[in-house]
Amino acid sequence: MQKNLVIVESPAKAKTIEKFLGKDYKVLSSYGHIRDLKKKHFGVDIKKDFEPNYEIPAEKKELVSELKEEAKNAEIVWLASDEDREGEAISWHLYEVLKLTPQKAKRIVFHEITKTAILNAIQNPRDINIDLVNAQQARRVLDRIVGFELSPILWRKVKPSLSAGRVQSVTVRLVVEREREIQNFKAEASYRIVGTFLVPDADGKLVEMKAELSKRLKTKEEARKFLQECQNASFSIDDINTRPLRKSPAAPFTTSTLQQEAARKLGFSVKQTMSVAQKLYESGKITYMRTDSVNLSEYAIEGSKAAITQMMGERYVKTRHFTTKSKGAQEAHEAIRPTYMENQKVDGTAQEKKLYALIWKRTLASQMADAEVEKTTASISISNSSESFIATGEIIKFDGFLRIYKESRDDENEGEDESGLLPPLTVGQTLQSQEILATERFTQRPPRYTEASLVRKLEELGIGRPSTYAPTISTIQQRGYVEKTDRQGEDRIYNILTLKDGKVAERKEKEVTGTEKNKLFPTDIGIVVNDFLTEFFPEIMDFNFTATVEKEFDEVAEGEKKWTDIMKNFYKGFHTSVESTLAAKTEYRIGERILGEEPGTGLPVAVKIGRFGPIVQIGATESDDKPKFAQLKKGMSIETITLAEALELFKLPKTLGEYEEKTLVVGEGRFGPYVKHDGKFVSIPKTIDPMELTLEEAIDLVEKKRKAEAERIIKQFKEDGSDEIVLEVLNGRYGPYIAQKGNNYKIPKGVEPKDLNYQTCLDIIQLQISKSELADTEKETKASKAEAAKKAKEEEKLAKKALADKKKAEAKKKKAEEAAKRKEAAKKEAAKKKAATKKVATKKTATQKAVASKKK
Repeated sequence: MQKNLVIVESPAKAKTIEKFLGKDYKVLSSYGHIRDLKKKHFGVDIKKDFEPNYEIPAEKKELVSELKEEAKNAEIVWLASDEDREGEAISWHLYEVLKLTPQKAKRIVFHEITKTAILNAIQNPRDINIDLVNAQQARRVLDRIVGFELSPILWRKVKPSLSAGRVQSVTVRLVVEREREIQNFKAEASYRIVGTFLVPDADGKLVEMKAELSKRLKTKEEARKFLQECQNASFSIDDINTRPLRKSPAAPFTTSTLQQEAARKLGFSVKQTMSVAQKLYESGKITYMRTDSVNLSEYAIEGSKAAITQMMGERYVKTRHFTTKSKGAQEAHEAIRPTYMENQKVDGTAQEKKLYALIWKRTLASQMADAEVEKTTASISISNSSESFIATGEIIKFDGFLRIYKESRDDENEGEDESGLLPPLTVGQTLQSQEILATERFTQRPPRYTEASLVRKLEELGIGRPSTYAPTISTIQQRGYVEKTDRQGEDRIYNILTLKDGKVAERKEKEVTGTEKNKLFPTDIGIVVNDFLTEFFPEIMDFNFTATVEKEFDEVAEGEKKWTDIMKNFYKGFHTSVESTLAAKTEYRIGERILGEEPGTGLPVAVKIGRFGPIVQIGATESDDKPKFAQLKKGMSIETITLAEALELFKLPKTLGEYEEKTLVVGEGRFGPYVKHDGKFVSIPKTIDPMELTLEEAIDLVEKKRKAEAERIIKQFKEDGSDEIVLEVLNGRYGPYIAQKGNNYKIPKGVEPKDLNYQTCLDIIQLQISKSELADTEKETKASKAEAAKKAKEEEKLAKKALADKKKAEAKKKKAEEAAKRKEAAKKEAAKKKAATKKVATKKTATQKAVASKKK
């Protein structure tokens, strides 16, 4: 019998833990959850107090049988899944399915996979925390209710095969609303004035010093007027202010901040970050990666202190105890950090090395001294104006934590001014103006979300928890509601006014604005679904509602609230809204937008979501005349498309003319634009605009395809007395081959394709068919042998088990017989002792009587 069975949720974690435990421990993996809500059914019994209906998936049944057998043969089963709610639920499901008892099962948790942590956990086991399990069940059940009841409404009202989710829908709303902010944004121009002054440095050499006007001017006329005033002005130092500044390091990583920083510094997606972090954790290199705590253990602080002292000296050390700000921090109780601070580097993939280095630097920097900076600000007065220029300089006096780490930002505009040191200046000093530039600048529109900035927004609003950020963002992209993509910017002309050598000049420059890289954009489907849900289910789409539900889950986890009460309060109003929405009849199609009328016919032109995506429709569906439809091109949106752009989509197909007495038509299909001639299609290259294609260019494309096809055909064989081609020898991408009845056959090396005749081709085909059949037979034989070996192995396993059971029964019988013999022997010994005692007592009584008689 195996003394100890340890069950974790991943094989990689099992492999690492097994290294730390002795031969008395066997470590197996459950490969995540072993059961879940029923897939093809609602999975929740509303009438039975929202009782979840769980099932073991088909792919997990064999694994569960193995775990049951191993658990049966073990003295103690250690449930060692992760320490968050999901991990607690995994342990609970294992406990229930394996039919464990409190005496046999022990729950252990650890936030790092080290020998010390594992052995300490085994020394301090606990019971399964049913409050954490209920919090996980509450989330799972609520999300199933929302998804199961909302999705059919979307199928009927918007488009088939759509789905909705509680957290995902709110996340899509954030992306949609940001996109609309950008569309409605109107950039405002202003002029930034920067002066370049010549100032002597410490050696008396003239150096350039830049200073910016303290305010921006609204119009070009104001900017020109200001430069004209500066033509005859003198400039002098009005005031100098120098003050010390301190910069403190950021806290160690939480799940959210790790995802954000990995995106900025390494270009990782949130899903990629969590996947790499999981591998680092399971291999024992970092602590648990799903946490909203910034706390570090004393062990980690001391390890950091030792590493900093050894590398940089004691001056760089400043230990800190960070506290978690987010209420309901419910995952692990420590920040993400390396398990051993002395390990600056680790083995692994390139991605694992990069992410580990980021975590190591961030953790070390959090325990380092502040950076000390000296900032100087000089005010420059203008003799004939009340305005002034401001020059700033900054110098790092002590680098502190900046020596190894500096936090990145999502928006470059958030960055601080890091200008260098100013030259020596004195109050009243006169400055020589070299050049003053007035550059037209524009207000910045709100930035589109990156995955990292969306995670930050979700965290700010209290939507979701560390374990849900990555799957939420992945899900909304997989469902086609949001896409992560690049967009090209647009050219923009701006003005520059220059004052140099006493003259004001003006010129125009061109810049590219609005370029996007790896940004999140809502799709048309995402916009329509969002608008529909916001209109009919405002509570579900309300940010405060979603955040409140998360807080209620936290209360369940703390044992302060019953999870079924949350379900009851939510379901009553929600189900009523579902029923009323299903019964409601709308006069317009959800997501439809009328663009105008088609010139000449007066038919309505509308854009909407069709069965296969966004489309433009000319004509009414209920009309006798069949409406015309056109798919939107990539980059178009039902939100922004104009009537003119929509009508352009219907200009194809169009007739160009005739060639060889056959009509030449230009059209557009699902694979792009094409030319059709004599029943054959020729693709139009991307370099050619189909709307501008001429008859001559179309004929050229047809001839080029004919030539390519002619060169492709080496030989053709027709059936006797017929024009039907039954076999061809063709040139292919990978060389010549034989084609017959939709099948292709390779021509052997050394055979000249043009010399082949019909019979030789048939012989080659037959030879390859025979080889294929032989290979199939060998494959079947191999499979049969493998099946037989598997069956023999199973029989051997059963035989061994039967033998073990027999030996076990014999041992038990022998043990019982020996116990019976010992019992019988003990019984005899007791009787013997009793008889001896009685004999002694009788003898004693007789003696006493004899003595008494003699005395008389």
